[in-house]
Amino acid sequence: MTDTARYILVVAHTGRSDSLEAAVTVCEQLLAAGAIPVLDSVERADLLAAAPQLANRLEVLGEQVASTELELVIVLGGDGTILRAAELVRGCSAPLLGINLGHVGFLAESERDDLGEAVRRVLDRDYAVEERMTLAVRVKVGSEVVYETWALNEATVEKASRERMLEVVVEVDGRPLSSFGCDGVVMSTPTGSTAYSFSAGGPVVWPSLDALLLVPLSAHALFARPLVVGPDSSLAVEILARGGGSGVLWADGRRAHDLPPGARVVARRSSVPVRLARLHSGPFTDRLVNKFNLPVTGWRGPIGRE
Repeated sequence: MTDTARYILVVAHTGRSDSLEAAVTVCEQLLAAGAIPVLDSVERADLLAAAPQLANRLEVLGEQVASTELELVIVLGGDGTILRAAELVRGCSAPLLGINLGHVGFLAESERDDLGEAVRRVLDRDYAVEERMTLAVRVKVGSEVVYETWALNEATVEKASRERMLEVVVEVDGRPLSSFGCDGVVMSTPTGSTAYSFSAGGPVVWPSLDALLLVPLSAHALFARPLVVGPDSSLAVEILARGGGSGVLWADGRRAHDLPPGARVVARRSSVPVRLARLHSGPFTDRLVNKFNLPVTGWRGPIGRE
């Protein structure tokens, strides 16, 4: 990478007009500063349909520019768009900078109102990079590995049919912990603790903590509590053949794989993290308060030495 070829990938939800407009604005700012916007082929076509003046000025990811050549990824949308961007650049060093155009947008760093300032700081390389743990996920049937994937937020084993409960046994570090009927089981990273895991009643885990979470979904059992284990542990969910039900594995709600009775899903910490670009150094507590609009009126703060 050189100063004369600064490739910035722009990922946007081009099916939404606000995201499409933001992508045009970002590309024009990058071009004005001498950087080269890169898009995937589908989004590039959508962008040129809305802004034909950008023709012959946008590069195509995977055709003209490899992911390893990218300096950074600007993501315009909500957390779903950020997860899609993480797929596009999986395994390369380019960090992701999310600009929230969705709802909560927990992974995003800036809001739409800060778009121009965010692009300026990207161009100035004025940001910090934070690494987030990901999961390596493997599906086995008998002794055969039939599927492998990864997840930034969570890997979820869910029942395949709404009328039949899924019978599972959960395992930690190679030892069985409990068996129950349920709608599914979420295996999550700290980053995913504020996503599906949170909705299922799991704890909020600060992203600075290295840990894995296991959260049962609507389990029919006395002991089916959310678990937090160490980062070097392994989590597993086995679908019991006695229940007769099949399941489906979802990775970040984006990649699916069918699970027959007897299938086994194992999740461990992956050696490949996701890199996020950060413009602000505020504590995670403030992010929670802002994103969930938590009531803190009346707080006086520490007085004197604590």
